[in-house]
Amino acid sequence: MSNRSLCIGRISAWIGIAVLSLGLLTIPSFVRASEDLHIEIAKKGLGKEVVITQGAREWFMLIEVTPENSVVLRQEKDQDKYLVDESETHDRPMTTGEVDAAITDYINSVKTRATKK
Repeated sequence: MSNRSLCIGRISAWIGIAVLSLGLLTIPSFVRASEDLHIEIAKKGLGKEVVITQGAREWFMLIEVTPENSVVLRQEKDQDKYLVDESETHDRPMTTGEVDAAITDYINSVKTRATKK
């Protein structure tokens, strides 16, 4: 093989890689990378707290467990406007499994709603 054909082969390979890279950058999943949900979960005493953000949107859930009861707080806001601000009190402490299940259900609910918009 001549030097010229090797050079043309290398150039063609680099052009192919460049075109493929540009194509990958335009795929919606790559474009939406900045719109992905950011999820933070923290243990709070016997309960847990989850904060989910997507750009200017924020979802918040706090489960506070005491020996007497459990309080579940849910908030959703878009920029500075609260869309949801609700709480519920249970007359008994939630178990660790119930807290984990509630947090998981909330995260899955937010993921479903966020992808529909």
